[in-house]
Amino acid sequence: MDAASESEEPVSGEALSIAHALSYPPESYGNDVSMTHTSRPPSHPGCQKLISSVDPQFLKLTKVDDQIYSEFRENFETLRIDVLDPEELKSESAKEKWRPFCLKFEGIVEDYNYGTLLRLDCSQGYTEENTIFAPRIQFFAIEIARNREGYNKAVSVSVQDKEGKEGADNKEEEAEKGADSGGEKEEGVNREGEK
Repeated sequence: MDAASESEEPVSGEALSIAHALSYPPESYGNDVSMTHTSRPPSHPGCQKLISSVDPQFLKLTKVDDQIYSEFRENFETLRIDVLDPEELKSESAKEKWRPFCLKFEGIVEDYNYGTLLRLDCSQGYTEENTIFAPRIQFFAIEIARNREGYNKAVSVSVQDKEGKEGADNKEEEAEKGADSGGEKEEGVNREGEK
């Protein structure tokens, strides 16, 4: 045996199966996940309430937000995060830079390499045109930076404004209903009180 083959570990059957599956052209696989989850991202009203109820600068996404943020800005200090350029995330040169960053969080952030949707423009919502599929740690790094640097403040304010307007509209409707039907009830109460 030569020195190179002595240091190599034996390849498992699972690894061979994965390698075999990856040898097929991408077109031969269905894209059901992409079609169901990325073309129409689910609406999560609870997430919007969370975002709007807390100043994003103080929102914690993980137990290690400080570490993620400092490593991110150390490695990507000039990356524009308000509106992302997909090339800075997905090009071969970008992947070479992102890979070591992501691997630092293996064993630290659960499911650090799982795919998730990331907004390209943080002032916009989750739409097909405004999302890209990214590793979870990349999502955390960018969203934590957006929170801390104030870029997600606009989302929080717009949700609060929308909820405030809806709340005011609902109060007006209730007041109108109360004037129509509540006035009679008040009269009934007054009459009963007089009796």
